[in-house]
Amino acid sequence: MSQPTKSNRNLLIGLVLGSIGMFGFGFALVPLYDVLCDALGINGKTQSTASSYEAVVIDKDRTVTIEFIAQVQSNMPWEFVPKVNRMQVHPGELTRTAFLAKNLSSNNLVGQAIPSVSPGQGAAYFNKTECFCFNQQPLAAMADAELPLIFYVDADLHESINTLTLSYTLYDITDKQTAAIEQGAAR
Repeated sequence: MSQPTKSNRNLLIGLVLGSIGMFGFGFALVPLYDVLCDALGINGKTQSTASSYEAVVIDKDRTVTIEFIAQVQSNMPWEFVPKVNRMQVHPGELTRTAFLAKNLSSNNLVGQAIPSVSPGQGAAYFNKTECFCFNQQPLAAMADAELPLIFYVDADLHESINTLTLSYTLYDITDKQTAAIEQGAAR
């Protein structure tokens, strides 16, 4: 075998192995990111499923400020706002509030809200027992809805955290929902 052919083969093997390695590294990034965020207490991920509320002792000596922020995906024709922007709660106390949504378009749309809590260290102590973010939110053309949120702040929240900010971003998932329905009907 001539020298240039052997060199080309080695280069090709190196490139293929490098590509496989980069592909594997890409898959490993998601779990590594989750582990890193959990270890450092960042990212503000809240629980994605409902937690149950068992009567606990409410810490009446302490109040935590809860701030609410709502955002809408840039191309989604909805209004989406919290019913209240800020409230004081006692750790352990079950609290109810809501967000208001209005479909400004002439089409039926489906939205999905993604929550985030900051500071990230407080996310594990913010528990939602009922939340519109657990389900997709279909809204008819020009219709509006009150989207309920029931939550409590765990009494074990570190004393240094006095304010939690709950932020929701609402995304238009109408196309994904329609595609899933059509795919299910095709089976």
